[in-house]
Amino acid sequence: MKQKIAVLGPGSWGTALAQVLSENGHEVRIWGNNPAQIDEINTYHTNRHYLPDVKLPENIVAVKDINEAIQDCDAVLFVVPTKAMRSVAQEFAKTVKHQPVIIHASKGLEQESHKRISEILIEEIPAENRKAVVVLSGPSHAEEVVRHDITTITAASRDQSAAQYVQDLFMNDYFRIYTNDDVIGVETGAALKNIIAIGAGAIHGLGYGDDAKAAIMTRGLAEISRLGVAMGANPLTFIGLSGVGDLIVTCTSVHSRNWRAGNLLGKGHSLDEVLDNMGMIVEGVATTKAAMELAQSLKIEMPITETIYNVLYDSKPIKEAARDIMLRDGRKENEFTLK
Repeated sequence: MKQKIAVLGPGSWGTALAQVLSENGHEVRIWGNNPAQIDEINTYHTNRHYLPDVKLPENIVAVKDINEAIQDCDAVLFVVPTKAMRSVAQEFAKTVKHQPVIIHASKGLEQESHKRISEILIEEIPAENRKAVVVLSGPSHAEEVVRHDITTITAASRDQSAAQYVQDLFMNDYFRIYTNDDVIGVETGAALKNIIAIGAGAIHGLGYGDDAKAAIMTRGLAEISRLGVAMGANPLTFIGLSGVGDLIVTCTSVHSRNWRAGNLLGKGHSLDEVLDNMGMIVEGVATTKAAMELAQSLKIEMPITETIYNVLYDSKPIKEAARDIMLRDGRKENEFTLK
């Protein structure tokens, strides 16, 4: 059934998801606060800053007024940076007059509060203005989705009918959705894999090989699982799409901003130089600080996250950081057992 979908956030991922929805026959309106970008999408059907050489479907309508975007929509898809999520949710809540399904496809933890994105949306959007909150997450790059590469991700919600609704919205022959009810696990995996991707990029930048990459990804997954389980997640979620799947793609692909940032750090660039060079938000930098503080409050050991924090925020030399983590006392590998 044709649905009206508002996409809040015309970055690379928001634009790619808008294209999927449009190609599936839905009416799509995409909202952003950059007038020149909105005009470009409507006039030329391109979004060159984020997705060069991509021609968007002509029936995607870009708007500058959030009220126009969400009017009479069946679902609202939030795809804005974590640091902007609360303010955009507040703006939405002031405007919305009905009860759409709320979907988000962003990945991170809020600074200071350390809250997951679904928690922010539930706090800011009154219950009478949302049918359910669904998390859309998994191993995916906008650059590949827009060219119809095969992609599989997860729709997670405590309301399984809402998760299935989102599954139906997005499913087609190149974009496959699985459902999940572990919102905590899916959001935790989505946020924390960006930290490990910075480390994986740094390993590459330092000149280490495949053994080191496998080590940081595997032990990084252990850290993600450790914190997630302490927050109430199902440990099995972390061997799924939003866990190991997203970790693999983010730690190995040149499309990953977090991997590219880590690679530059490993080559000797300062954090300020790296962020200036990227020209886009690197979510893993802020998430490292939030995750480190959260782990300390929960008394969870996260040595890789702590090491990356020391490099990003305490200016610890990256070669010294790599050596120190290898010289830690020995540990037992398995933490979780199935009874």
